[in-house]
Amino acid sequence: MTTQPQILRPASYVYGQWHANADGQTLYDAVYGRPVAVISSEGVDLAQALAYGREHGAALRKMTFHARARALRALANYLMERKEDYYQLNLLTGATRRDGWVDIEGGIGTLYSYASMARRELPDERFLPDGKVERLGREGTFVGRHLLVPREGVAVQINAFNFPVWGMLEKLAPAFIAGMPSLVKPAPQTAYLTERVVRDIIASGLLPEGSLQLVTGDPRDLLDHLQEQDLVAFTGSAATAARLKVHPNIVARSVPFNAEADSLNASVLGLSVKPEDPEFGLYVKEVAREMTGKAGQKCTAIRRAVVPRHLVEAVTEALKKELSKVTLGDPARDDVRMGALVSVEQRERVQETLQHLQKEAEVVISGVRDLLGGDRDKGAFLDPTVLLCPNPLTARGPHELEAFGPVATLLPYDTLDDAVRLTKMGRGSLAGSVVTHDRAEAGELVLGMASSHGRILVLNRDDARESTGHGSPLPQLLHGGPGRAGGGAELGGIAGVKHHMNKVAVQADPTTLSAITREYVVGAEVREDTLHPFRKTFDEIQVGDSLLTHRRTVTEADIVNFAALTGDHFYAHVDEIGAKEGIFGKRVAHGYFLISAAAGQFVWAAPGPVLANYGLENLRFVEPVGIGDTIRTRLTCKRKIRKDLRAGEEKPTGVVEWHAEITNQREELVATYDILTLVLRERDEFDPPAEKGAEA
Repeated sequence: MTTQPQILRPASYVYGQWHANADGQTLYDAVYGRPVAVISSEGVDLAQALAYGREHGAALRKMTFHARARALRALANYLMERKEDYYQLNLLTGATRRDGWVDIEGGIGTLYSYASMARRELPDERFLPDGKVERLGREGTFVGRHLLVPREGVAVQINAFNFPVWGMLEKLAPAFIAGMPSLVKPAPQTAYLTERVVRDIIASGLLPEGSLQLVTGDPRDLLDHLQEQDLVAFTGSAATAARLKVHPNIVARSVPFNAEADSLNASVLGLSVKPEDPEFGLYVKEVAREMTGKAGQKCTAIRRAVVPRHLVEAVTEALKKELSKVTLGDPARDDVRMGALVSVEQRERVQETLQHLQKEAEVVISGVRDLLGGDRDKGAFLDPTVLLCPNPLTARGPHELEAFGPVATLLPYDTLDDAVRLTKMGRGSLAGSVVTHDRAEAGELVLGMASSHGRILVLNRDDARESTGHGSPLPQLLHGGPGRAGGGAELGGIAGVKHHMNKVAVQADPTTLSAITREYVVGAEVREDTLHPFRKTFDEIQVGDSLLTHRRTVTEADIVNFAALTGDHFYAHVDEIGAKEGIFGKRVAHGYFLISAAAGQFVWAAPGPVLANYGLENLRFVEPVGIGDTIRTRLTCKRKIRKDLRAGEEKPTGVVEWHAEITNQREELVATYDILTLVLRERDEFDPPAEKGAEA
């Protein structure tokens, strides 16, 4: 990075076109302090942009969850092929390639994760039945269920400067899967990297027009034009979040506002840990890594290192040794481990906070080290700094002031209760961690900290090899926290998708509710056919197709033979005297015999479209079945799930979920469960072309 970079002019993408300005805010390279970009949102009609998103969002809402997932996965592949372009711009932000990997490939990985979760956990529909069917009347003719449908507005996403790629994609992915268009507002300092990724997304043509808009520069009056169906997702400082969430228009229109704010995250070293234990070394490395990754500019970074008082000196010396290995300078160099803060202004803010922290804490690790490239004056470099607060239970600064850079404060403690209290003094955190191999200690600390944290990592010798670390949010889990951390959440698996949807309670008769949800509801009308349902292909089977089997009387021989076959000689089945004294007052058939007998009643023995039993769910035994009782089974198609044809597979398939009900001679329900079967289907437009000679 010794040549003058080209001046970039990141544009906004609104109402189907790119909009750039010659003049605007100048951004500077974080390493050498040279002009790198000019951004502006002047001339962008923000009210029109929101209206455009609401109108064109209809195309996105018409797609099913699975169609959106396929588009998201294709987009992830497209962006991954272009990742090197993003890594080059990443260097201008002051981040190393390793830091960029978390942002760039971590962000793209979030698209993959949400695509997989949607295909695995959501139906191939435009709506999501949520929870179980509730019986609202005594006779079962009046039932209710919740449905989730996409909000018909725009998800306005206001992002922080530290993760210009991941920060955008972590919000875009769940919104897109939910069927809600996004309007992205990146922080100005790194907006040029966000814009480069958005350019590729738009150029790919993989997302419906209007699914994604971008506003670089000042958001001006954006929040004034929000409506009731819109929502806001914010990532940034707690102070800014507190100001935005009480915007008059947001309050007046009850616009959902989700805040994920920077917090004073703590990591606790267990009281039981000794300097020679693996956990001691893991703790020191984790604190050092969180201090120096992204030059400490992470909302989840460790700001407070909570350590046993008798280990303070040992931890300080070990941290000093670990941090001495960190080389500082131009992130384009292979021998540099830590780059610069995002801007000189950001460095000045961190230095100012450091001055305030030193009123209650002393600096124990610091020192200016030689730069390996970069400009010490014009660049935004800051050396790692560790402070020690001797009386953290009475201090305020370490629990209220965040130096958003390579800074951490050591907080000594004497008891586990004190350690928990110290973590809570941060008034709510995104992430916390506990480093110990003592399970009882881990339990006490985790449960003590849980109410004030969004996520807690327990790190020890057993999970260290696979652990992603204290500060790594994962798409499957919550990324957010209470109190100072904003009270909201990003990611969180399918919960992140549901956040973008409206929940409505639908009340109807079972047949109508089945028609609306396209899932069989117990008590709804069924269709019986002369053709056995197991002789139908996936495409031929319809929800509500049903089979009522022949009857079978359970005999003593059935029970004895099943006990001999399985080795299950539980007294209620085989001991006449014990069974009479038990809760049933007689010998009863094994529950699993009933399931096996039911399978014998409804299975079609000859080869056909049904390839395999895929699983059994929601099993309940309701009434006992004794010797001489007669059972029969009703099998009804509950729902269908198309499976993608994977590489190497020749036969396209789908999963059919069947609802089974076993009743006795008095038509009383004795057992109920759901069966999943793997069934052949016809090829469709989403399948790859069949290889020559392959079977359809």
